[in-house]
Amino acid sequence: MEARELRQKYLDFFKEKGHAVLPSAPLLPENDPTVLFTTAGMHPLVPYLMGEKHPDGTRLTSFQKCIRTGDIDEVGDDTHLTFFEMLGNWSLGDYFKEDAIKFSFEFLTSKKWLGIPKEKLSISVFKGDDDAPPDHQATDIWKSLGIPEHRIVYLPKSDNWWGPAGQTGPCGPDTEMFFWVGKGKPGKESNPETDETNWVEIWNDVFMQYDKQADGTFKPLKQKNVDTGMGLERTAAILQGKKTVYDTELFEPILKKIATLSKFSYKEKTTSYRIIADHLRAATMMAGDGVKPSNLDQGYVMRRLIRRAIRHGKLIGIEQSFTHIIAKKIIHIMSDIYPELRHEEAILITMKEEEEQFQKTINQGLREFEKLLKGFEIAFEKTGKKISEISGKQAFRLYDTYGFPIEMTEELGNEHGLSTDHKGFDEAFKAHQELSRADKGTFKGGLQDHSWETTRLHTATHLLHSALMKVLGDHAKQRGSNITAQRLRFDFSHPDKMTDEQIAAVEKYVNDAIASDQPVTMKVLPLEEAKKSGAIGLFEQKYGDQVKVYDMGPWSKETCGGPHVEHLGQLSHFKITKEQSIGAGLRRIKAVLTD
Repeated sequence: MEARELRQKYLDFFKEKGHAVLPSAPLLPENDPTVLFTTAGMHPLVPYLMGEKHPDGTRLTSFQKCIRTGDIDEVGDDTHLTFFEMLGNWSLGDYFKEDAIKFSFEFLTSKKWLGIPKEKLSISVFKGDDDAPPDHQATDIWKSLGIPEHRIVYLPKSDNWWGPAGQTGPCGPDTEMFFWVGKGKPGKESNPETDETNWVEIWNDVFMQYDKQADGTFKPLKQKNVDTGMGLERTAAILQGKKTVYDTELFEPILKKIATLSKFSYKEKTTSYRIIADHLRAATMMAGDGVKPSNLDQGYVMRRLIRRAIRHGKLIGIEQSFTHIIAKKIIHIMSDIYPELRHEEAILITMKEEEEQFQKTINQGLREFEKLLKGFEIAFEKTGKKISEISGKQAFRLYDTYGFPIEMTEELGNEHGLSTDHKGFDEAFKAHQELSRADKGTFKGGLQDHSWETTRLHTATHLLHSALMKVLGDHAKQRGSNITAQRLRFDFSHPDKMTDEQIAAVEKYVNDAIASDQPVTMKVLPLEEAKKSGAIGLFEQKYGDQVKVYDMGPWSKETCGGPHVEHLGQLSHFKITKEQSIGAGLRRIKAVLTD
């Protein structure tokens, strides 16, 4: 079963069970300071898991594009990916544990759907601890469906608990389904705990029944939810009997295209091939959602992925500019599923420009490396002591300031009889991560809680969006948003630095709106009706058949799922604190509300 069929079967199954099919949300999460990218299918739905009413009802299903970079250094092995698709279904206060498990079992084992023999399935459930009891109910349900007790294992919170997404919020125990990939039949003592290598997780059902508090305690959630996730690539590989996701039709054409450019075969340079395929796949999907390479936030991650791919291109002997060639193949494979990839020309230009820029950067790095060698020579002349090692800090400066890969520093160092302090480099890199939004911890899923401060700032982003389009033109559309309790950050399309007069005009528009004290109203409308009403939104990417439209009179009308104030006077006073470039054709505003 190819991924395309698996994706469609999943949606069809849950549609039969009364679930509304949602399109994939963009990779850029809205109004969320905790993550740079959408990291799971549930990520765009957190407000509804917390109790907001979803316009499409209480049963939902989707396939969601996701980015996770916490394991970026593991990419190239058999399992890790940066970009992946997650199949999911949700119950928002509707059905709970029994129906969720029965749905999962039916989809996995029914000949109409996946037809997996139940003897090739093993199950894990939550073991229980001081916060919550063992999940005997889930065990009893699985046993009633014919899963033998010896194939069900109790595992601790580190394995069978999901969430909360942030420090606080909805969470709960989960039950996970594993598929046998070993030879023959599994022995009676074999399960995911005792025989980890032969059992691969393919799906989990999360029972969101707790609300984690700021003090670390857990309270019952007023609305019990189900949140499930099945990795498309991994499940497709298993159903096809493939050893890795790279052996499926999702990656084979990409790897074959790389082979036409490389001096080495896939078998000779497997890891480099995989890194190039994965990283450029992720970067292409980012570009489709409007991300541009930069030194900040999402753009920084995208730049790192592209440049790492280029570095591995050099390792396999690719001498020409190639990222746009691979991106074109990726677009060909995926654009019928993700229409945002049809902006092919813009995506390919992004790749070409970044590769050209990196080549200039590499040349700058080479000059800096020469300066470093000269400094070593001068030090030897003055002290008589020969320096034999490039320090971790020196290697990290070449990497951080000039984009010089550590592998290249080591390679050039070896040519001049110098070792490189890789451990010191790693320490400097980790220290940098603590201060940078490319930090691994940043990529944990989940929206922030809806505090009064963030609610006010979220409402202000709507006014800011309208103000920018009025002052700068209709092209000044939102490309990203990030809100903390202290400030809002808003990314938008615009080719030039804003003038002082333009900034003042935007501030005036927002503050005039606040002074009007206009009521904020909300209506749920069919998608087409919302468009005709003049509401703005990224319609082609992120909405279902029904949308929430927030109306602020003459000041703003926009589709949104987040929290809002009741009337604009509650925003006090709006002030822009910074306006800056974050890439070609992209600007960023930071602003605050003051009393």
